[in-house]
Amino acid sequence: MAKKSRQDQRRAVHSRIRKSVKGSAQRPRLAVFRSVNHIYAQLIDDGNGVTLCSASSTEKNAGVGNGGNIDAAKSIGTLIAGRAKDKGIEQVVFDRGGYIYHGRVKALAEAAREAGLQF
Repeated sequence: MAKKSRQDQRRAVHSRIRKSVKGSAQRPRLAVFRSVNHIYAQLIDDGNGVTLCSASSTEKNAGVGNGGNIDAAKSIGTLIAGRAKDKGIEQVVFDRGGYIYHGRVKALAEAAREAGLQF
């Protein structure tokens, strides 16, 4: 059998994580996706299947030059926390998306915590 690619391994880990991590209207899921050049974050209500708000390094008003570094992840974490506060959301469930809690994923999570979101 052929060896799984890194992306296939991440998807398998993410599917195992998603069995236990569920978002609700009161406590949505903060889902993180990172690519080589950008990082994306969404607040998702899994009960209704709705994205409540999102932030990414591809947005013009995000103020991020290069989205593939820790500084960009910190600014996106602060941005998603601010948008969540505007919607009245203070508690979330963190979904690391199958990525190791390290580097950009960790920076985004810590910046969101510092900006007022509770995990």
